[in-house]
Amino acid sequence: MKKSSFVAMVLGTVSAVFFALGMCMALIPEWDAFKPGVIFGCAGLFLGLLTLIVWRRMEHKKPVHFSVKTVFTVVIGVAGAFALGVGMCFSMVWGRMVMGVAIGLVGIVILLCLIPLTKGIKE
Repeated sequence: MKKSSFVAMVLGTVSAVFFALGMCMALIPEWDAFKPGVIFGCAGLFLGLLTLIVWRRMEHKKPVHFSVKTVFTVVIGVAGAFALGVGMCFSMVWGRMVMGVAIGLVGIVILLCLIPLTKGIKE
């Protein structure tokens, strides 16, 4: 394993844990920790951005240039993740299993569309 991959894995894991813990703290009312949860979630997002920057520097890659394709890809990814999350909420939180599975499948299909969008289709 390359040093850059190991550093990215560790930083990515730490940022994901901070983000997930922050979201749990903010969204579970029994914990009564909304403000600290928002702080932890923002710290997780910041560490995720820092992970991307550090990894790209260690790999000697140029900074990300924002093009229309990059912005479109991000929007599609966010929409897919949002649809998948809403489907999970419908199923697990609100007790509407059929509607939740349908919305979740739409989210999965949207996320699967990212593969040909980013990699292209080749023969």
